[in-house]
Parts: sequence; C-alpha cells; structure tokens
Amino acid sequence: MKAALLKTDDSVTPLIARLTLGLVMFPHGAQKALGSFGGYGFSATMNFFTGQLHIPALFAFLAIAAEFAGSIALITGFFSRVSAFGIAIVMLVATLTVHGSNGFFMNWAGNQKGEGFEYHLLAIGLALVVIISGGGKWSIDRLLVGDREGKVAP
Repeated sequence: MKAALLKTDDSVTPLIARLTLGLVMFPHGAQKALGSFGGYGFSATMNFFTGQLHIPALFAFLAIAAEFAGSIALITGFFSRVSAFGIAIVMLVATLTVHGSNGFFMNWAGNQKGEGFEYHLLAIGLALVVIISGGGKWSIDRLLVGDREGKVAP
C-alpha cells in the first residue's frame, strides 16, 4: 500500500504541479494555523469554522491541517498524493458550501457578495495532476521508493 501511494516517476510535470499548489496553499494554511500573512491563527479560525460556518470541529481541524501541513508536504514531495487529495477536498467543500453561490470569478472589483470559485478550480486541477502522477522529480516520495539509479521500485 505504501509503495502505491508513493510511486512516481522522474517527471517534471508533477513537480511543477505540486510545487505550485504547495507554494500557493502555504500562505493560506499559515494564516489559519499560525496567524501569519495577516491571518487569525488556529484558535480564531477554529472558532470561525465551528461557530459561524457550523463545521464540526474534526473537519475544521482537518481543513486547517490539509492547507498547512499538506502544503509543506507538497513542497517537499512527502506523501504527495495524500496531501493533494486533502487540499482538493478542502477546495471542493469550500466551492460547494461558500464560494459556488458567488459565481465563477474572484471578486477583483469588490462588487460581488464574496469570492467566486475560479481559484478553487485551479487548485483542484493541480491536485488532480499530483494525485494521478505522484510527486515526480525531486520528491521525498521518489527517494523512498526509488533506487540509486533513479528508477522507481516496482
């Protein structure tokens, strides 16, 4: 089972997808987990998710963990498929519960009720590349299942 989750090749395509998704998601996760980048931090985010949005505490915690720890895991290429799956689920749920009703486009001009779901769709697309292909070149996943010649173990 471990080998199937970690299996990947030496391709640059999943590398680009996982680094892009990881680097874009990291500030969002750090806002929620640490209060960095102008965020509110873990306690305030948990209170908002559970109080305002009525998300069960376990799912609120998992969403924060997916964005924060998942982004770090994607950047390093550690359990890339699992991390990408977690982020894809968070983006799908955010689209269905909050952003879908605001339309497709982001709120660039400030004249919408809230943000649309175009960002979420891009994140899901990048996550799908990683879920299908694995971590790719320069990933910890590849190091864990590959041999010294750069071939992936069967």
